[in-house]
Amino acid sequence: MAISDWHENDRPREKLLKFGEASLSDAELLAIFLRTGIKGRSAVELAQDLLNQFGSLHQLLNANEADFCQAKGLGQAKYAGLRAVLEMAKRHFESGLSSSDAFTNPSTCANYLHLHIGNTNRETFAVLLLNQKHQLIDLVSLFTGTLNQASVHPREVVKVVLEKDAAAVILAHNHPSGDPTPSQSDVNITRKIKAALALIDVRVLDHIIIGNGGRFESLQQRGEV
Repeated sequence: MAISDWHENDRPREKLLKFGEASLSDAELLAIFLRTGIKGRSAVELAQDLLNQFGSLHQLLNANEADFCQAKGLGQAKYAGLRAVLEMAKRHFESGLSSSDAFTNPSTCANYLHLHIGNTNRETFAVLLLNQKHQLIDLVSLFTGTLNQASVHPREVVKVVLEKDAAAVILAHNHPSGDPTPSQSDVNITRKIKAALALIDVRVLDHIIIGNGGRFESLQQRGEV
């Protein structure tokens, strides 16, 4: 049955307009983005097929161009459209941040970080550089790949802190597995960088680990910073 034959309360677009976007499932939201289905499959059915294929909405949104375009019903036009939507979401969030906003709330930091390093299949270590009022100066990605104490060099963190004249930092990295639970290595890296920055009187306020589905862990909240 075509979506146009469904009851209007079940059609994704009409349902969104009547009840709000939060009322839609992942498949229904994706169906609105897809706009059309393929032969024998409605847009909602195609969307559910894609979610099953990739494993989750998070994995689909994080797919590289080659994997995305190989999926049935997708292609470069849809990939470009998706990247544009994600970039608009990032800019929308950033535009809501005033230059006077202090980055002292782990949830605010995590929301910001999800947009910058959450949508990647590789581990990325970044530093939020803050002024004396804990307002954002810049976000700098320093390392990409499997993170350990050997790959994350405190001297590189110290270097960028001095270049930007930061008074405090928040460390951050993502876990592509989706589980933000910190490892002992994460804790050790934090302590190592904290000790290095203490020598130049710069504070490490937190180390936030980004997972998927909006999940994150704050080492400050866990008492590890």
